[in-house]
Amino acid sequence: MKTADFDFELPDGLIALRPAPVRDRSKLLILRRDGPAEHRSFINITDYLDVGDLLILNNTRVMPVRLIGSKPLGGRIDLILVREDANGAWEVLYKGRYQGPVTFRGDVEAELFEIPGVAGETRRLRFSSAGNRHISEILEHCGSMPLPPYIKRTPDEDDIQRYQTVYAEKCGSIAAPTAGLHFTDDLLRSLSEKGVLIRVLTLHVGPGTFKPIKADRLCDHSMQSEYFEIESSLPNEIDRTKKAGKRVITVGTTATRALEGFMSGRYEAGGNGDGIIRGTTDIFIHPGYEFRAVDALLTNFHLPRSTPLMLAAAFCGFTKLMEAYDEAMGGGYRFFSYGDAMLIL
Repeated sequence: MKTADFDFELPDGLIALRPAPVRDRSKLLILRRDGPAEHRSFINITDYLDVGDLLILNNTRVMPVRLIGSKPLGGRIDLILVREDANGAWEVLYKGRYQGPVTFRGDVEAELFEIPGVAGETRRLRFSSAGNRHISEILEHCGSMPLPPYIKRTPDEDDIQRYQTVYAEKCGSIAAPTAGLHFTDDLLRSLSEKGVLIRVLTLHVGPGTFKPIKADRLCDHSMQSEYFEIESSLPNEIDRTKKAGKRVITVGTTATRALEGFMSGRYEAGGNGDGIIRGTTDIFIHPGYEFRAVDALLTNFHLPRSTPLMLAAAFCGFTKLMEAYDEAMGGGYRFFSYGDAMLIL
């Protein structure tokens, strides 16, 4: 398929700039692959999950990696830390051309520079006045939540809680696994009391998940690897669930990629100890992919040309998904990270 096939027009008014007032009161579109769509509230998801179903969450935690600083002669610097390299500098997402000293809140100083001839993201940031402080302390002092660029406002105190799932545990992501933002502790408790089995894995979301594809054809796109952790008992539990005639339901495209990356063998092992399988995966799921583990998918409404959109199309069919998107637009659903959700059955 061509990347351009995944273009669509969305009215600006349907882009969610803030979350719903209550997490589990967002809209939920039920998309059956063999039937018509239904329109519910997210809290009604309990009606669609059964005793013995296996619900898999991504427990990654978003770090406050957006840093806003200033140049020596004035002017703002706005960047996002991605990962630390072997030399102690940080790969960053930054659209400007500036290189040189930067000062962040609390007189934290750093140097922004470029590594010529290096593929991928070539901008680096090296902290020069952090002393012996750990990066977590620096981010706590001068970082903010890395809201997507289409949310054109400065992150505030509300985003610290709402751009994070209630079950977030392991720090490492630069973006939220947004399908999970709709759950509350009470809703998860209700599902568990109903007999739904709830398990977690970890995939730390990096730039590869949300960057638009630039290649004309999907087959020419390569994903950046992302780190995952899966309990070594989970694959056997998935097998038992399926043999019992129950479903494996992933919450979000990131949990799906971690699970399918492992189950399909599309990963690089990073060690197996303490009952945890560790690795990285660069799996790119798009139409034509044969799912190994996932029977149902909970996901948000995604950006045009994005890899999560293509994963959802692979799961339920391109035409079916685009028809559902048209129906959601007509029904006033809110799109993207802080928007409403879709359960594909």
